[in-house]
Amino acid sequence: MTTKIHSDYTKLLSKTQDATVLATAEGIIHWDMETGMPPGAIEQRSQQLALLSCIHHKLSTDPQIGKLLNAIQKNAEYETLTQIEKRNLYLIKKSYLEQTSLPEKLVGDIARQEAVTVQIWKKAKAQKNFSLFKADLQKLFDLSKQSAEILMKVKETKTPYEALVDNFEPKMTTPKITATFSQLQRGLKQLVTKVETLQPKPDLAALSRPVAVEKQKNIAQLLTKTLGYDTVSSEAHGRIDETEHPFTTGYYDDVRITTHYYLNNFASSIFSVLHETGHAIYEQNLNPEWKYQPIGSPCSFGIHESQSRFYENVLGRSKEFWESVMPKIKKVAPNLAWIEMGQFLSAVNKVERSKIRIEADEVTYSLHIIIRFEIERDLFDGKITIGELPQVWNEKYADYLGVDVTNDSEGVMQDTHWASGLYGYFPSYAFGNIYDGQITAKITKDLPEWRSELSSGNLNQVNKWLKTNIHAYGDLYDPEELIEKATGSKLDSAFYLKYLNEKYSKLYGF
Repeated sequence: MTTKIHSDYTKLLSKTQDATVLATAEGIIHWDMETGMPPGAIEQRSQQLALLSCIHHKLSTDPQIGKLLNAIQKNAEYETLTQIEKRNLYLIKKSYLEQTSLPEKLVGDIARQEAVTVQIWKKAKAQKNFSLFKADLQKLFDLSKQSAEILMKVKETKTPYEALVDNFEPKMTTPKITATFSQLQRGLKQLVTKVETLQPKPDLAALSRPVAVEKQKNIAQLLTKTLGYDTVSSEAHGRIDETEHPFTTGYYDDVRITTHYYLNNFASSIFSVLHETGHAIYEQNLNPEWKYQPIGSPCSFGIHESQSRFYENVLGRSKEFWESVMPKIKKVAPNLAWIEMGQFLSAVNKVERSKIRIEADEVTYSLHIIIRFEIERDLFDGKITIGELPQVWNEKYADYLGVDVTNDSEGVMQDTHWASGLYGYFPSYAFGNIYDGQITAKITKDLPEWRSELSSGNLNQVNKWLKTNIHAYGDLYDPEELIEKATGSKLDSAFYLKYLNEKYSKLYGF
């Protein structure tokens, strides 16, 4: 017999499912805006997105959701609910309280301004002119800060910025990020200095030979197939498209990735495809029984980044991976037949202070993220202004990475995140690296032969481990709890620093 509490629970899930389905449609419309929309359609598209955001907001703030939540929590049989049911209720309540606190007009204004600001960013970046971007970025920042100030009261965070970080990495505080990143930064600076002293200058010629875009597309399909992400069969649930800035979007049965092809830098698309495929595999490996339920979503953006960066770096920059893949790539692109394995591995694992985040190596990458985190934190704390962003950016790059930024397109405008309103996202990239250190240590303990299997092209055991210990849990746990459950260790950057030191000591003999 169906009890009242379970009847109310079923009704509640039905209501939240509608919002989830709409969100997946919004994602595809964003994808179209980046891949196929004609440039003159931006005003119309901004109106479409604003309307969809308002409809989504109405669905998420339906008073009936609040009534059902209240009835369930007050029901005498509440404690008989399962862990899964209670987690769903927690996530629904969290979202409901947050969404009901935000005025519908503000939600629509943010969505509209995001669409406009992204298009302005593209033009300003192409012209290397921050002044073209500044006014619209200021409008979006002001709207985002208004939202953050509302959300911090609901989320009970100490600062508006923490409320935004919570959108991507739940329950992560600014002091914890600062302390964790400080430990990471110290270790990375020591390793960079050591590698620079001992690393022989890698021959980068292997990466600059021209490779036709069509050949690069074939390489991309080879890589996705190797990793287990189907983009070509009649049963495919994925696809690859080309955009200025690579990204992944989708849900369960429709997960799409993008990349960017450069004629004289074929490695760029290789590693962006590996990265985005990691994201896609995570999305497609979520528990199908939880589809459309709150727990049937990824745990956090940091966990998401741990998966993308695991496939890109831990697997994709390893000797074992290329021992099986390189011969196949040479068949697809015969003009790469001359590449020698040692030369290639040295080139793709070079350690070099650089200006561009998405082209950064494993060792210096997190320093790029730490810079962005500190700027975001100080921006929302009122310590710096939008107009000062280029100057602060350039100063931090000179200090942390020892490079001189010559124009704002290779500086403060290189990323799409701030133009897209994704404040608080950047720390997730570094947390992904940190989580990877812990994940890699645990996989090595559980599967001692995994690297030798990788040499023969067998990713089955690694994919299975990730699916069982990370993907299948969805959002059943908060990220720190999930990573401790999966690896047996609490959040700790020491594992990642150990992984890097061991890897680069073998590569460069120190």
